[in-house]
Amino acid sequence: TEYLTYYNLYLRSLALGQQYSSLGSQPILCGSIPGLVPKQLRFCRNYIEIMPSVAEGVKLGIQECQHQFRGRRWNCTTIKDNLAIFGPVLDKVKEAGISFKPFTRSAFVHAIASAGVAFAVTRSCAEGTSTMCGCDSHHKGPPGEGWKWGGCSEDAEFGVLVSREFADARENRPDARSAMNRHNNEAGRMTILENMHLRCKCHGLSGSCEVKTCWWAQPDFRLLGDYLKDKYDSASEMMVEKHRESRGWVETLRAKYAFFKHPTERDLVYYEGSPNFCEPNPETGSFGTRDRICNVSSHGIEGCDLLCCGRGHNTRTEKRKEKCHCIFHWCCYVSCQECVRVYDVHTCK
Repeated sequence: TEYLTYYNLYLRSLALGQQYSSLGSQPILCGSIPGLVPKQLRFCRNYIEIMPSVAEGVKLGIQECQHQFRGRRWNCTTIKDNLAIFGPVLDKVKEAGISFKPFTRSAFVHAIASAGVAFAVTRSCAEGTSTMCGCDSHHKGPPGEGWKWGGCSEDAEFGVLVSREFADARENRPDARSAMNRHNNEAGRMTILENMHLRCKCHGLSGSCEVKTCWWAQPDFRLLGDYLKDKYDSASEMMVEKHRESRGWVETLRAKYAFFKHPTERDLVYYEGSPNFCEPNPETGSFGTRDRICNVSSHGIEGCDLLCCGRGHNTRTEKRKEKCHCIFHWCCYVSCQECVRVYDVHTCK
């Protein structure tokens, strides 16, 4: 379908593939990256030294997606150890025949991937790995009492700019899908700018704090993931409107329910409800929940009742070697024995 082709190219253009995902390990050949639109190709060639950070950011987004959805029916599954980005929905998408429709899941995917790119580029600049960017010299206000500006303030605005230019390059069509993706991409990036905070260090003899220097720093990426997960859980359902402009028919989005609060630029939006993801379905990108590990004692979505969609679950015992009977020896090491413990493992039928 058209959406299958679109989403394949979008994710592949972000992911850059496994071969490009390790920082500085080998040169990036922009022309060999599948699916880049002309604007992305020009960006890659003009700013090639920050492209490894772009790839690293997408990989960071995948890992966070897997963490946030670890107990859900759709758990951001990838092909075995393939961190290109979202497994078959990328490099293998044509073979697997999987597409992502404008569901709430895709809203989170776009937001976390765009945030990951901005985050990784910003961090890379602060670490001095690129000659084209560095620390933020705009301190945003005078120092507070008892401290002064110092260290390297992270230039999140530059990272956001890179993410906006690269990740949004494909979202230039006058349709609802592009409007939705641009909105969710920006919502992901806004989480970084809104959660920048002061990080400080004390200086002085014997650990005293005679002088305290502070700089702007990004939050932990886990905090951003938690924030976007909350936004995902309260995502706003939209409806598509068509109207004619000088360039032709244009699709825009507006809130489906007028009595709900209109979504801000920080909220995630979607215009089609998600399926239940209980069974494998190439039309929706669902891998199903068969053989997934479930929590038999939980009544939440990760519990065997809900995660297994009423099909029931199997139980097996599993032996694991663990450290036990650990003793601290003065000074200074710990010695442990190795114990074998038996656990019950529950998987969906």
